[in-house]
Amino acid sequence: MLMPSLRKPRTDPLWRLTAACDADRRPHRLDLIVGVYRDDTGTSPVFGAVAEAERRLAERSPSKEYLGPAGNRAFTGALTELLLPSDRVRERTLAIQSVAGTGALRLLAELLAETGPDRTVYLGTPAYLNHRTILTTAGLRVREYPMLLADGRPDPDAALEAIATASPGDVLMIQGCCHNPTGTAMSTERWEELARAMLARGVVPFVDQAYFGLGDGLEADLEGMRRMLDLLPEAVVAVSASKAWGLYNERTGCAVVVSDDSTRRAHAYGILETVARAGYSQPPDHGARIVHEILRDPGLHTDWLTELEGMRERLGALRGGLADALAHRTGTTVFEPLREQRGMFLRLPLAEPDMGRLREEHAIHGLPSGRINLAGVPTHRLDHLADAIARVHGVSEQAARPLPVGWANAR
Repeated sequence: MLMPSLRKPRTDPLWRLTAACDADRRPHRLDLIVGVYRDDTGTSPVFGAVAEAERRLAERSPSKEYLGPAGNRAFTGALTELLLPSDRVRERTLAIQSVAGTGALRLLAELLAETGPDRTVYLGTPAYLNHRTILTTAGLRVREYPMLLADGRPDPDAALEAIATASPGDVLMIQGCCHNPTGTAMSTERWEELARAMLARGVVPFVDQAYFGLGDGLEADLEGMRRMLDLLPEAVVAVSASKAWGLYNERTGCAVVVSDDSTRRAHAYGILETVARAGYSQPPDHGARIVHEILRDPGLHTDWLTELEGMRERLGALRGGLADALAHRTGTTVFEPLREQRGMFLRLPLAEPDMGRLREEHAIHGLPSGRINLAGVPTHRLDHLADAIARVHGVSEQAARPLPVGWANAR
């Protein structure tokens, strides 16, 4: 029997903030919370390539038969080939379809817990809001380390220092590109440096690949991960199709395992299928069919790449425009690190009370950490956003200034 809990039920803070935003009826409200790409009309668009793929699938009317826990193998094969073009890597790879990127993260977390119950996962902070929950729910031990310097730029030594303290079999969580929530990015050389350090310590990378194509371009965004997987004997990769194809509510993803040992790969495959079977039996197929249709057809593939590049260019223009506007309005270099950030997210150098003022006084809804979804900003609202940030930052700066001598006697 279910008994009433005496404790307050836990709710996801992101969706709690989203509910508060939905309740805000001010006409100038800006929703910059959830990581969904929106165009200048405020709509999350359906890719032209996706719409055409759906039309073709509807004409063929493929069967709705069960596919099994591993899902659509044509989809996982095509996606793996896109992400990992190296024959040497692909021949060491297995993949099963998952319920979006989140499902892939959970499947792989369960795999890591099953095959290494004493593992520690090293997680750079600030981190994606759901990473720690997924890892600890699977029973993994998590050790956090700060990944940013005081000015908001990446600490070049943080991950290396974390690896140096790790034991063989421990795991380093890495976001593939366009880090959520900080927007930071790693060079290919940095990926290789981390790979060499992990190889020396026997550390396994857990790569969350969700935003490829939205940073510096598809090939550039994937190159670092590809180099790392070339160098290391084992790795796991969670892949989301939500952002790169706009398939948010289709829940389409892929869990990838790379291992030099065929016996270990087979063992991992069995665990992943068992976890999937117990959790949801099998993943939904519609999104997987769409992605496969696009990747297998040269014309649709080209159209998709063009649309993805257009999204990336718009994000870059918004980022540069906001940085320019803030530099002009504040006369400071505080916001310069924004130019180096990539992808859908920016992390503003604002404290939690400042983000509260943005929400309450200016109807701009972001995360308390300072993260905003840049893709939620229509171009014509960029000046409004910059004005609000500059005002909040100005008040914050004023409050932080030392009080003048004799202030206590002033009237």
